[in-house]
Amino acid sequence: MTEIADHGVRFGRIAAMLPVKDISRAMDFYSGVMGFTKVFENGNPVGFVILKRDAAELHLTLQPNHEIPNFNVAHLMVDDADALYALCQAHGARIIKRLQDKDYGLRAFVFEDPDGNRIDVGQVI
Repeated sequence: MTEIADHGVRFGRIAAMLPVKDISRAMDFYSGVMGFTKVFENGNPVGFVILKRDAAELHLTLQPNHEIPNFNVAHLMVDDADALYALCQAHGARIIKRLQDKDYGLRAFVFEDPDGNRIDVGQVI
């Protein structure tokens, strides 16, 4: 397909929806380790949370039967991949792909959150 669809719809933000088995554990990681702030929660008990940090937004959704995917579920651009890599290592996040410079212009790595969601991290070189 070489033609771009001109349907008149303008797109806004899109946020990654991460399935988690335990909202509290996910919050400990994304808020306590990664520095995200909770801006919304829903349910009693809580089954959905929106987190923000800078321009990044994550939506956590409680999925008790969540099965770990074997692919990246989100791509996160940062301004210091080395610092985030060190932070992930210091807090025991499983590193799937080690930090390296890619031929497509990113310094990148992939880590797993406590629920096995793989996050691909990149920094423009």
